[in-house]
Amino acid sequence: FNFANRKINMFKLMSIKLGIAPIAWSNDDMPELGGDTPIEQCLEEASLAGFTGIELGGKFPRNSGIIKFLLQKYKLSLPGGWYGSLLRERSIEDEWSAMQGHIQLLQHVNASVFVFADVSGSIQGDINSPLSKRPQLENHEWPEYCKKISDISNRLNDVGLPMSYHEHMGTFIQTEKDVDRFINETNDKTYLLYDTGHLLFAQADYQAILKKYISRINHVHCKDIRKNVLENSLAKDLSFRESFLDGTFTVPGDGCIDYLPLLSTLHENNYNDWLVIEAEQDPKKANPFEYAKIGFKYLTNIMNEVGYKI
Repeated sequence: FNFANRKINMFKLMSIKLGIAPIAWSNDDMPELGGDTPIEQCLEEASLAGFTGIELGGKFPRNSGIIKFLLQKYKLSLPGGWYGSLLRERSIEDEWSAMQGHIQLLQHVNASVFVFADVSGSIQGDINSPLSKRPQLENHEWPEYCKKISDISNRLNDVGLPMSYHEHMGTFIQTEKDVDRFINETNDKTYLLYDTGHLLFAQADYQAILKKYISRINHVHCKDIRKNVLENSLAKDLSFRESFLDGTFTVPGDGCIDYLPLLSTLHENNYNDWLVIEAEQDPKKANPFEYAKIGFKYLTNIMNEVGYKI
């Protein structure tokens, strides 16, 4: 009797896609971090580290033909890319109009999701604003805002780019309470981008959120946290920018998050979309290529353990 074979047969092998975000190489919010790094270096190193996908970043040209050429050259796919919305302040029609260029670019490169975040009043880029000062929706705003989101979600679904709403530090969808209300008041075409690092930073029960809303999650950002740096940030009520410059975020395998139960939950619920490593760090302090390899090795080991294959 071969126990090893028995162990393999206890779960089904399932394919999953593993990508990375370019933010470790060059930061869109702070161009001084990796601003001199060419996009070709980022793509080449992402591919060499083993990844099959990379998200859209500020260094990418906004010509879909050139993007396709670069992706093919480095054997990468593009699962999606961040869009900073102002839907809280705009009408549905104004927001939809503003989204068209991003939609068309993502369609042309065969992206999987539309990563949507509302940055109305966001303090994520303000180094002088502590996170305790982040914007919040008033109670009376929630029904109308969620109705607007559901409308946008329907439209995105119709064009083949499902909404993937990014809960994010410094915005008004940040905490577990925010996520609960957001999911409960939007329609079933509105999906969540599940970001481990942002949820832990917001002191949410990220394992419970994954289990509770797995059917509404269509994209996963694997971001890890250095616990001691996070504790210092929370104790001092630092700004989001100060926190990540101090090194709050890192790649999976270099922080305090155990991804085994998370990937097990995803596998048990037949999640087979993208896992994307995203960890904004100062590239001079944390070499992007070396950290990409750390994250890839750690996640692929766990993926193999729970029954995933790339």
